[in-house]
Amino acid sequence: MLTTFFTDTKDFRRPQGRKYELDKILLLSVIAILCNAKSYRDINRFIKGKFEELKREFSLKWKNPPAYTTIRNIIQGVDKHEIEAAFRAFMQSQTRYGFDNTPVHIAIDGKTLCHSFDHFEDRKALQKLMFFDANDDLILGHIAIEEKSNEIPAFQSLLGVLEIPNAIFSADAMHCQKKLLSRPLIPINYLYNSKIISKHSWKIFNA
Repeated sequence: MLTTFFTDTKDFRRPQGRKYELDKILLLSVIAILCNAKSYRDINRFIKGKFEELKREFSLKWKNPPAYTTIRNIIQGVDKHEIEAAFRAFMQSQTRYGFDNTPVHIAIDGKTLCHSFDHFEDRKALQKLMFFDANDDLILGHIAIEEKSNEIPAFQSLLGVLEIPNAIFSADAMHCQKKLLSRPLIPINYLYNSKIISKHSWKIFNA
């Protein structure tokens, strides 16, 4: 269960201020977001509306649901890298790779987050690069693309962290440069170009 991976997340609060368990707040926030919560107030409303049911299901000893300000302070105070690591570990625990020699298809693509730009602050829209396991329909991990960079360094960084064995990666044309394919990262079977559709243009690169 996802909450077991959140238990390793460091709690930044003082012992006196831990009325609500960190892993439970994170878990209920994830559930609320999956149920279309888009703000801290939405998460608070979701927990309030399902409070008795959530108490029974997750053995909560809370007398009252946490206020939206409490939820906000907890989420904003947690190290984002620890949360991402917990998600990656959980997602990899749900996959089937490693049990046989069947190649795993990992699709790589960058996405722009809607409404993340700010013209007043002259801030561009945020971009994320994601690794999608096409065999199990799971997002294994994502990483932010730096504002003055592109997908290539983000892809190389995430590739080394996830360490997916016996994988076939499909990526955009920019990732199929020879100098990138020659880098000794982790054992990869193939990397192919998903943007070139002519049958004479397809190339399979042994990395």
